[in-house]
Amino acid sequence: MNREFSKSHIIVLGLEAQFVLSRRPLSSAHFSPDKAAMKTLIALLAFAAVCYGQVPERCESPKQWQGGRLSTVASRSSKRRSFFYDEPGMRIRTIEEIDVGKERDYYDVLQLHKENKEYRVNLRTKKCNVTSIMFPFRQVGVPPEAKFLFMGEFGPASIQFEHLTAVTFAGNATVDNIRYTTTVTYPDCVPIGDNYYNDKTGFVESRYFDISLGISEPEAFLPPSVCM
Repeated sequence: MNREFSKSHIIVLGLEAQFVLSRRPLSSAHFSPDKAAMKTLIALLAFAAVCYGQVPERCESPKQWQGGRLSTVASRSSKRRSFFYDEPGMRIRTIEEIDVGKERDYYDVLQLHKENKEYRVNLRTKKCNVTSIMFPFRQVGVPPEAKFLFMGEFGPASIQFEHLTAVTFAGNATVDNIRYTTTVTYPDCVPIGDNYYNDKTGFVESRYFDISLGISEPEAFLPPSVCM
């Protein structure tokens, strides 16, 4: 895939969320999400949606990338993650900082869906747990069955790098009864955020940032040495 992305700013009602879309390598040192801005983005889209004469078609998101992800699970825990995503190989690697109330912990998690294995290392205790994965691989971006919901425009279109178009899709995944919405940039289809819900997991909200195409660290999908 040979796409170039530029810096885009979103400025709405005095709130600014910055998304840097580049090809630079990611390390934990670059992990600096603005949680308030990321959580606000999808809500703001609902109010800033613009009606167009032509409904955008479903787009195809990047298949391999790395960046950051900020997740909230059922409003109870916050997970700040360095995130490595390989859709063809059905592999995900995350470095997690988890907050539950006043408690904080750190994990290195590798999910290999084709092998049905999850390696989870507590980075504080160095303890490794290897378990089976109890849920299907979920595509980040726009799934095949997703339907267009609305489109939002942010920033002055006449000023270069100060304008962003975002599109939100929604759907139901029948495999595990997930209902979801997903928001991506348009027309490049880079993930911005998604929201999932089913009876098992409850509500899971994720926001993506600092995305770089491709995987710059080949060892990202190798099982942690402490687990071998």
